[in-house]
Amino acid sequence: MYQALYRKYRPKNFTDVVGEEHITDILKNELRSGKIFHAYLFTGPRGTGKTSCAKILAKAVNCLNSKDGDACCECESCKAIEQGDVLDITEIDAASNNGVENIRDLKEQVSYTPTTAKYRVYIIDEVHMLSIGAFNALLKTLEEPPQHIIFILATTEVHKLPATILSRCQRFDFHRISSEAISRRIQYIAEKEGFTIDDSAADMIAALSDGGMRDALSTLDLCAARSHHITDEDVMSVCSLAGNNYCLELADKIRTSNVGEALKKVDELHKNAVDLQRLCTEMISHYRNLMVARTVKDCASLIVCAPKELEDIKAQAAEYPLEGIVNAINVLSVSLDRMSMCDRRTEFETAVVKLCSPQLESTPEALLDRLERLERTMKYSVPRTAPTTVSATPAEVPATSEPASETAVDTAPAVEAVESAPMDDGMPPIPSEIEAPAEAAPVSAPQEERSAPELFDAWADVQAELSKAAPLLAAVLRGSKAYVNGDILLIDSENDQFFSLMRSDDPIYRTQIRNAVNAVVGRTFRLGPYKKPQAAAADPLQNIINKLKSLEVPGSED
Repeated sequence: MYQALYRKYRPKNFTDVVGEEHITDILKNELRSGKIFHAYLFTGPRGTGKTSCAKILAKAVNCLNSKDGDACCECESCKAIEQGDVLDITEIDAASNNGVENIRDLKEQVSYTPTTAKYRVYIIDEVHMLSIGAFNALLKTLEEPPQHIIFILATTEVHKLPATILSRCQRFDFHRISSEAISRRIQYIAEKEGFTIDDSAADMIAALSDGGMRDALSTLDLCAARSHHITDEDVMSVCSLAGNNYCLELADKIRTSNVGEALKKVDELHKNAVDLQRLCTEMISHYRNLMVARTVKDCASLIVCAPKELEDIKAQAAEYPLEGIVNAINVLSVSLDRMSMCDRRTEFETAVVKLCSPQLESTPEALLDRLERLERTMKYSVPRTAPTTVSATPAEVPATSEPASETAVDTAPAVEAVESAPMDDGMPPIPSEIEAPAEAAPVSAPQEERSAPELFDAWADVQAELSKAAPLLAAVLRGSKAYVNGDILLIDSENDQFFSLMRSDDPIYRTQIRNAVNAVVGRTFRLGPYKKPQAAAADPLQNIINKLKSLEVPGSED
């Protein structure tokens, strides 16, 4: 039968234990000097070596040829203990043997001397699961056991142990093993097992294991079953890291306060059998990653994800206000707690609506988020004067060779209505005194003069926003400027591709520009192109007269 890697490569002596030198060195020193305690307490996260060290300690105290305080693993005692043939070494699972009667049976056994070993060792795993009565029954025996008895208690939740138990044991705290140590161990085992693994894949497994060697080796087992050469893609597939971009997408829709699209995304995930309680947990983790990326310069070691996803997280964090991130974590955490008491979908959708509309929340974090958005809008305040028409009669309106539909300025009134509202697509060059929209009433009399367009100060931030959501459009708009005239945003670009995109039947590019502008300044504009004012053409007759004057032709002055 195949033996799992975490069992096959379980440490056999203290030297083999990885990442817990602060514990193994002390234990070897105590055994070397003959200072053997009657009760030990091993506590720490799962998979960090507590039970393995307990078994090694049981071997070491009974080893016939101890080497520098460590088990030799070669004598009869070590081999018998390794094979489980020594009756003096007893392992008890407190999760299933937690009653007071189990501890009373143990108290009766401790009075017997060892049969073959030097010490009788009782290893009680998950000791925090014992009942109060069992703890009380254990107290006296734990405090004054016979000279030939050693207790080793192991737990992941030391805070659940009574203080009376803690005070009777020598405590050792196991730490999460570093990713570097786990990665080295993975590469060593891969070489021993005859398969290969990329360094980046080993690092990814180590990061995903959350400091637990057992979890890391279990993941390595799955990856080795998938491929003889393990790559990043294998690890991502085995650990279900691929295809989780929905957290990024949903967070983007929340950031731009697009509540309609956010709820549509939740509905889509719900229809695809994504559990909304799990989704809520994943979104909390995602916002935690955004918080780390927003506040820590070198965050790669603190965020567990694929390299490509890490870049996406960094990019989104750069655009997300920290107040909004913290508020999202708080709102989603409250929602997660309430999901056990009410409909999960309703509770999660309510949380999404609250995040899209901070005015619905009165928590300090929500107020800070609202204040940040207000400051951002005030920073880029723009004129809000109503647009007027050109000061010209119909005959004086600049003529164009373009079709009528191509002279119109985009008139969609809101970001949400873009897809459903019909819109003229053409964007011909428009003078700084812009043309009236195609749907406007005919001009029958001279109108009051339109104010000159003003430079749109927030355009650089709009381009930065576009670089995340629409890299192609951001590249096309590189080096461009924008101007504001009333409720119309005039874009000054020398790239002909920009005008081709704007004239496209697909409104996606215009929508992306509107959404980016709305995210930065909180307003929605109609769109139009900008053309620098041109000097009026000179009178041809005057040109001839000037030329004749320069040649001093007689009679040219008449």
